[in-house]
Amino acid sequence: MEKIYLALFVLICGDLYAQSKRDTVISIDEVVINENRFSTPISKQNRNVYVIDQATIAKLPARSIQEILQYANGVDLRQRGPFGSQADISIDGGSFEQTVVLLNGTKVIDMQTAHNMFNLPIPVEAIERIEIIRGPAARIYGVNSLTGAINIITKKPTGSGILVDTYAGTNFEKDSEASGNSFYGRGIQVGGLLTKEKHQHSLFGSHDKSNGYRYNTGFENNKLLYLGDFQLGESNEITASFGYIDNGFGANGFYASPGDRNSFEVVQTTLASVQSKHQLSDKWTLMPRLSYRYNYDDYRYFGSSNLNTGRSQHYTSSIAAEVNSSYKTNRGEIGFGAEARSEDISSSNIGDHRRENFGVFAQYRTYLLEKLNVNVGTYLNYNSDYKWQIYPGVDASYEVSTAFKLVGNIGTSQRIPSFTDLFLNQRPGNIGNPDLDPERAFQGELGFKLTKGNLSVNSYYFHRKISNFIDWTRAVATDPWQSNNLGELVTKGFNIRSVYARGLSAKARLNFSLGYSFLDSDFKNGNPDLNSKYLLSSLKHQITNAVDIKYANFSLLFATRFNERISGPSYFINDLRVSQSINKLTVYLDAQNIFDTTYFEVGAIPLPSRWFSLGLKLSSF
Repeated sequence: MEKIYLALFVLICGDLYAQSKRDTVISIDEVVINENRFSTPISKQNRNVYVIDQATIAKLPARSIQEILQYANGVDLRQRGPFGSQADISIDGGSFEQTVVLLNGTKVIDMQTAHNMFNLPIPVEAIERIEIIRGPAARIYGVNSLTGAINIITKKPTGSGILVDTYAGTNFEKDSEASGNSFYGRGIQVGGLLTKEKHQHSLFGSHDKSNGYRYNTGFENNKLLYLGDFQLGESNEITASFGYIDNGFGANGFYASPGDRNSFEVVQTTLASVQSKHQLSDKWTLMPRLSYRYNYDDYRYFGSSNLNTGRSQHYTSSIAAEVNSSYKTNRGEIGFGAEARSEDISSSNIGDHRRENFGVFAQYRTYLLEKLNVNVGTYLNYNSDYKWQIYPGVDASYEVSTAFKLVGNIGTSQRIPSFTDLFLNQRPGNIGNPDLDPERAFQGELGFKLTKGNLSVNSYYFHRKISNFIDWTRAVATDPWQSNNLGELVTKGFNIRSVYARGLSAKARLNFSLGYSFLDSDFKNGNPDLNSKYLLSSLKHQITNAVDIKYANFSLLFATRFNERISGPSYFINDLRVSQSINKLTVYLDAQNIFDTTYFEVGAIPLPSRWFSLGLKLSSF
């Protein structure tokens, strides 16, 4: 079956390439990727970077970051709850703990468990773009960027105004096991922007509520986000952010099925950061940053009716300081920086623990030849539990022509075990292992970027080895799951994505995107008699496709996702958004899982059947 997909992909790309020769080039503002020390236009990037821009986000039938990322090529989003209640994410066959998430360059690390990583107070309307950086990225982002990084960039206001976005939806089915009511979901998002000459402010609030799509899967999600930008003269800028999210959801089957049928979970997260940029001279730039994260996780095995037993409460906090700098020379650019991080947890079944982390960055990029760009660097890390470690890497690209570029990189990275991995005590369900070692990765990647007319194609092959791979295993079903360093996970992969855009007339435009990813994983030095909780559920084949047509103020997008995992059945999911704008008002209709596919992403948890939503958005931005 995969041969058919590949043949179809090649034929389509060939046809689009032929068409692109007849089309005129459409100029757009180029995205600049900010990698803490260096700012690089996407066309000059030496890495496999995939950007989901604001225009694409607006077209997708998605109301959360999690739902947006499920359309991203090479990204494995595995949801437990509906519509962004809880989701794990991995890149190119890694585990959900091996991808670091950033908000405007600030790391969002949950030292308790990455299950809570995407409990973020970021409404979709506040997002400028999402950058997906694939491959080990320790020398750029530091700890836990084992298989890649996801950087969420928020909008900077360019004018003042208000936003109101409200929706309601249903699958037209009834909760026959409990209330007998029809399943529904509804929400509202309100935002305001204020722009002055020397300062800009954004304030967003949102409320989403649903009774779920099957027994005990309802949720209520409240978010608040403030963003502020302040210009102190031409050479100094300060950016501040504050966010809070309160997320409560039914957790039927999330962790210990079938006994947790009535379980409920509350996750509350507070984020705050202040960062600035100072142009000290024409050559020297300084960028300090301070951030804080607090998270409360309350898991109730027997639900909210019995809080005296089966309850786990976790309080975690982290504070981080970081300073980055870049200096331009006649031959290139030098980047250097340092970060310090302190993490604390107080938990009913993990205990009280603290650890510190300190890291130093050093990078240098230059054009060795007119068309050969090289970026080399390293990250030196000290952790209070695991002492000193060093992670070097190098990226390079060669411009064969203005339309075709060869790209390659070799990198290393690591992932420090979470407090859950180390100390969890939920007998007889799950127990940690305090003797775990950090995971380490070594990866090489080679690919090309083609931009010709209205067509762009990016294709890469990579080979990665993760040593000390951590997974939760058990020998028989009556044993508890326990975290262990199992051996080496060797993954070879190929991914290709193409985008074709064409103006059909003065008012009409067609956009077509198609991506394919293939992963071949081989686990070495492991124990074949152990059952794995996460390893065998990695993706093997993935296809992402979206076609959207815009005519004047009318837009239609049809998106398809195909996933085939190492174990379990494969499935197609098809989604649709239709929208019509009238002045400042937009009416949209979302249809998700149009053909009512039954599918699973985590264990035996079925995900929502066909779902319809109708929304209205009023914006004066």
